[in-house]
Amino acid sequence: MAAARAPAPRRLPTLLLACCSLAAALAPQDQVEQFFKSGHTNNWAVLVCTSRFWFNYRHVANTLSVYRSVKRLGIPDSHIVLMLADDMACNSRNPKPATVFSHKNMELNVYGDDVEVDYRSYEVTVENFLRVLTGRIPPSTPRSKRLLSDDKSNILIYMTGHGGNGFLKFQDSEEITNVELADAFEQMWQKRRYNELLFIIDTCQGASMYERFYSPNIMALASSQVGEDSLSHQPDLGIGVHLMDRYTFYVLEFLEEIHPASQTNMNDLFQVCPKSLCVSTPGHRTDLFQRDPQNVLITDFFGSVRKVEITTETISLDPNLAILESSFACGFASEREMASAMPSLSGLYIFNSPVIRTPKDEITTEALKYAEQLPVAQIIHQKKSHWMNTMRMCEFLPLHKLGSDQHPQSKEILSTCYVLLKYSIQYPVVLPSHF
Repeated sequence: MAAARAPAPRRLPTLLLACCSLAAALAPQDQVEQFFKSGHTNNWAVLVCTSRFWFNYRHVANTLSVYRSVKRLGIPDSHIVLMLADDMACNSRNPKPATVFSHKNMELNVYGDDVEVDYRSYEVTVENFLRVLTGRIPPSTPRSKRLLSDDKSNILIYMTGHGGNGFLKFQDSEEITNVELADAFEQMWQKRRYNELLFIIDTCQGASMYERFYSPNIMALASSQVGEDSLSHQPDLGIGVHLMDRYTFYVLEFLEEIHPASQTNMNDLFQVCPKSLCVSTPGHRTDLFQRDPQNVLITDFFGSVRKVEITTETISLDPNLAILESSFACGFASEREMASAMPSLSGLYIFNSPVIRTPKDEITTEALKYAEQLPVAQIIHQKKSHWMNTMRMCEFLPLHKLGSDQHPQSKEILSTCYVLLKYSIQYPVVLPSHF
């Protein structure tokens, strides 16, 4: 029996080696999954204050404070839709015009010099808000008033104002219900307008606004439960109103500690305002969200952190393309050199044919390779330079010799210039009548 047990220790190193090899093979895959675990490529924010009148100063300060935080963490104005129902900065009762403060020490002006309000005053309506979310807006609407998100967008939607059980008031004249909001989010999901969505609302009975949600990948937070009021914070005797709401105040205090590289997750955000501080009971809903909130970074919604992978490999362009571009850039020394270069243009013309055709497959393939190797801005610049160099080449053609026996390839040369230039709006080309 002792002889039967002897081989067992010899198998152990083999087993360990196999396990180590498997772990080494899975390590790069795990790293890739960790790198792209959020699944999004861009961030958007829709920030809405629905209240008018001076005594609702705090709602404007709430929204502008969130606006300041998301901009600080990297979301640009082009990806923020800011809706303010009233302009407190220019209100005649404001003792400090052109300012909105969120702290009673009056040190932080959240209005600032670079606030871009997209919807203001009576533009802030339920209809406009729903149109922004669903993309059902008139064609004449400027880009700054559009939510141009896609299925790779993480969207933060923050709303504040006066509400009740199942509704939020707009302008004290109309209201949006939790059913309308849930249906709008479903339209967004069906139209592939978001990857993940974070909904935050600071209002009385705020939890009632996310009770009817049924679309996937939505996480929701509210400042109060059904039957509770959401209370204000920091009264200021100088202007006679409260400066912020309690829930938003503590959320922003938490966000001030966040930087773009922070690893703080959403579970930490759920704990920022306990009932001892907020007086109301904040709530959250995560059953529709596919990821564990512990694995969701705060910057997945409040920031705009780009996923970048650095490579040390050298990417070589097509040598024929490089030679052709250098020829256009340097110009042709003679007509013969230019004519000899024409066949290298990937068959842009067909001899003795009244119809000029292009090999679409080859051109498309080259364009795709070209687009993958350069950023969009450089592609546009390269294309513009290519057209300009081609036009300069064609300007030096001896037009008086074209079509004559002295220039046997004149028809092909002119046809090539025509194909290259006919799509140019600024430089239309008209063939001579004898062609």
